[in-house]
Amino acid sequence: MSSDVPTLHGRLGVVLRAAEERDVAALAAIRATPEVRRWWRGGPDLAAEVAGDLADADTEVFAVEHEGRVVGQIQWYAEDDPEYRHAGIDVFLDPAVHGRGVGTEAVRTLARHLIQGHGHHRLVIDPAADNAAAIACYRRAGFRPVGVMRSYERGADGSWHDGLLMDLLAAELT
Repeated sequence: MSSDVPTLHGRLGVVLRAAEERDVAALAAIRATPEVRRWWRGGPDLAAEVAGDLADADTEVFAVEHEGRVVGQIQWYAEDDPEYRHAGIDVFLDPAVHGRGVGTEAVRTLARHLIQGHGHHRLVIDPAADNAAAIACYRRAGFRPVGVMRSYERGADGSWHDGLLMDLLAAELT
């Protein structure tokens, strides 16, 4: 990914800016909340995992800011094979901002950047099939369910759980 990560501004005061080392503690604390950890599991050292996300050359990571504070992380990766070119998005937010439109606006803002700034015609996102709040958020941004990926990810209980593949075509961005 490019080292020149732009700052993106959405409505509702949502700002996406390059995540930095100074954000690791705040992002790890958000990932540690039960509401987020349920979906974004990880090992015992969440700070190391967040730092690893920031160091991943194949992923562009943004800190999500709202009302002057870091409230989450949104990132994207690209499949650059010309036959299958698309971008994928992952996001988590502080439960304190859930239900306020911040997630939808963060996803919508990044989607607009990926379509207009990077020329992607198709975006994907893959929440857990039973994560109703995330699915509703992504629908509001224009994503549509396209299929269930059976036994897609391992849950905290060790069993496999389904994921929902959702996509958004450039013309469908709301």
